[in-house]
Amino acid sequence: MNPETIAKELSFKAIRSSGAGGQHVNKVSSKVELSFDLTKSKGLSAVEKERLLLKLKNRLTKESLLILQCGEARSQYQNKNLVTKRFFELLKKALEVPKKRRPTKPSKSSVEKRLKSKRKDSEKKINRRRPSLE
Repeated sequence: MNPETIAKELSFKAIRSSGAGGQHVNKVSSKVELSFDLTKSKGLSAVEKERLLLKLKNRLTKESLLILQCGEARSQYQNKNLVTKRFFELLKKALEVPKKRRPTKPSKSSVEKRLKSKRKDSEKKINRRRPSLE
């Protein structure tokens, strides 16, 4: 993954924020929408693209576009920085390869301890029984 190349491929669009507001909100487009075309990206290898398509399939459009929006801050500049930061965090998390689980065996002492405990519990329950008349 080459962040500089990917940063050049991002396209931003300023849109009006939704929700309640005063006179100012109707004329200022402070919300920022980031779109990134995953298949046409030159900053990602084929393996990375494949992994991202698989991991982010529920967040992609039919044209394999990743679209993120941010309208938290009042300033367009801050929203642009926030959405870019979120985008790179999302990519980083999706490209992380989880460690392969190595199956382990219980140690001899732990097996012995477990069996000893079972025997003890069994004897305890046997001692609770009514004595036989024989």
